[in-house]
Amino acid sequence: MQLAIPQAPRRVPLFKVPGAMGRLVRVLAMGLVLMAALGAGARALGRFVVEEQGFLSRAQELEGRVAAMSLPPRGEREGAEAKLEVLYAVDKVQYSASGVRTHAEYAEGLAPGALITLLVDPRVPDKPREAAYVRSRAQALGLVPWGLGLGALVAVGLFAWELRRTLRAELEPLRKGMLVWLTPDGPLPESRREVFFPATFRKQEQTLTVRARLSPGRAPVRNGDKVLAAVLSSLPGQARVIDEELARALGWVR
Repeated sequence: MQLAIPQAPRRVPLFKVPGAMGRLVRVLAMGLVLMAALGAGARALGRFVVEEQGFLSRAQELEGRVAAMSLPPRGEREGAEAKLEVLYAVDKVQYSASGVRTHAEYAEGLAPGALITLLVDPRVPDKPREAAYVRSRAQALGLVPWGLGLGALVAVGLFAWELRRTLRAELEPLRKGMLVWLTPDGPLPESRREVFFPATFRKQEQTLTVRARLSPGRAPVRNGDKVLAAVLSSLPGQARVIDEELARALGWVR
């Protein structure tokens, strides 16, 4: 094989790099799946926030009486929840409800017969909520839109970073890298997956060590026991092995 490799920077179209388009498609597919998952989560959370806001806008403030309560163990009450059984009236109709959530630290100061403030939706009068507990949660829910926006920005940023990293890993060494003959530390492993192996090369009387990457199922361009690779100063310690199929696709073989 006689090589005819142009000087850097070289013109290297992405579609001519074997396997690069497949890698790019996988990154794009993963990005779309991530965006779809985030979108579904955002919609579900958005519906919950809207429902909570609707409840607060409709709810009537009523007085109820504690009939019984269920508290977590004494040493586990900080930040925990308790459940109350309450008695109350809506338009002179008496109701009893259990499982009404409130803060455990508030509930431990109550006793059967204590009066508490409830919020009751006239549409669903048999499902009251403890007022202070609901309103404290509503304050936290006000931050949800900001959290969703920040999460979306982070997701887009991560996707863009991974896409840029993939393109850079595939193209930059071939376009701008210095081509060297690597000496692998041992026999190259045989695998249908991408192969990484330690190797060394000489540069200005120095022996440098790199972690070389070989595309799956490819035969590297060889010179005796050495293999051809591209190294890039901005990616120290890494090397992109030039395989025979890649060299032919790029016209680097006469």
